Amino acid sequence: MTLLKCFSSLFFTSLLVIGYPAQAVDNVTIDGTLVNLPCSLDPNSTNVPLDFGDLVSKYFYRNTRTLSREFKIVLIDCDLAIGQDVMVKFTGNQSVMPGLLAPDDGDIHGIAVGIELTDGTPVLLDKQTSAQPLTSGVTTLTFQGYVIGEPDAIKNQTIVTGPFIATTTFELIYP
Repeated sequence: MTLLKCFSSLFFTSLLVIGYPAQAVDNVTIDGTLVNLPCSLDPNSTNVPLDFGDLVSKYFYRNTRTLSREFKIVLIDCDLAIGQDVMVKFTGNQSVMPGLLAPDDGDIHGIAVGIELTDGTPVLLDKQTSAQPLTSGVTTLTFQGYVIGEPDAIKNQTIVTGPFIATTTFELIYP
């Protein structure tokens, strides 16, 4: 009889612990905003590499900056009935040179990365470009990047050699 009481007691306790469902509480809220944008970002434009290869530090002491290298952001499925222009804003770690991008590990190299339009107009970090027209279907936004020596590093000839990476994020703004 003792074994039966023990088993009954264990069974009853199990029902108390796991036999009854807990009261459900609404604790997950899902929200968002559905938008209708004129274009989609081409998946190949989500990560845009710009490789400058090997740069010789002495080059900066004579020329200050490299030649520009082109990069593109491609927009697809553009519908001009929804919007006709786009502006781009680049963000990232600011260099000691305002509006320019510092390498990800800081200003230790004595260089910065600049972005410009193809006509040489500077595109400063955290500032929107002027409106650029969209084309129906595919729109290609072309920019240029360059590496520039920081004035003090050039003056003191203290550009630090070694690999560097600078990362920027772009935002598409449809007015």
